[in-house]
Amino acid sequence: MTRQHKKVTGASERRRDISRPIFNESGIEIKKTYTAEDLEASGGVDMVGLPGEYPFTRGIHKEMYRKRPWTMRQYTGFGNPEDTNERFKFLIENGQTGLNVAFDLPSQIGIDSDDDLAIGEIGRVGMAVDSLRDFEVAFDGIDLEKITVSLTVNGSAAIMIAMYLAMAEKRGYDISKLRGTAQNDILKEFIGRGTWVFPVEPSIKLVADTIEYCAHNAPKYSPVSVCGYHIRESGRGSGAGNGLRLRDRQSLYRPGA
Repeated sequence: MTRQHKKVTGASERRRDISRPIFNESGIEIKKTYTAEDLEASGGVDMVGLPGEYPFTRGIHKEMYRKRPWTMRQYTGFGNPEDTNERFKFLIENGQTGLNVAFDLPSQIGIDSDDDLAIGEIGRVGMAVDSLRDFEVAFDGIDLEKITVSLTVNGSAAIMIAMYLAMAEKRGYDISKLRGTAQNDILKEFIGRGTWVFPVEPSIKLVADTIEYCAHNAPKYSPVSVCGYHIRESGRGSGAGNGLRLRDRQSLYRPGA
């Protein structure tokens, strides 16, 4: 086979690869081109709607990101509150509009840093938090009304939310105006990750309590973010993963109904 023939053969193989069907993570085939026929097959314009209107196919806000860019958060939390505070300020100075707090493993499962079980894990994958003072140091000098704060924690989420809001009130903020999110998705810890603290039923009740509290006292703060990522990473397929996420949400909200 000549060199030229090899080049032609290789190009043909690449073309064949391009022509192969493409599927997204849910197993749905993605067409190369979509036309008005596809729109009609999906129910027509009425089923797609306009941005900011039901069924929100084109987004939940009328002007979407033309009016306001999405929040930019970098998952961060260093060994101690002092270093974490320095990092927070650096990120804000460089354009970040929200903070996504990482906690070390002992803090995630409700173990203090001086506990023997915490040896070797203190501050390794995030900030060590043992008291309200740690939150005060971590957020010192940061205007909580100008940023959103995400607490990426589940098993001890209710305690971390309480500390964050108590710290804010101590500094004179009206917590009803503060924005942010706590992951607080305890069922996915039982399903796929493992950093749970209490048994299943009390854990669900605790999540429901945080939902109720925030609804009445901190309505702009989202107390739960159902997370399917860890379920997928634990080996579930997209169908099972999405099904578990929906069932997860139903289970969390039913106790607070």
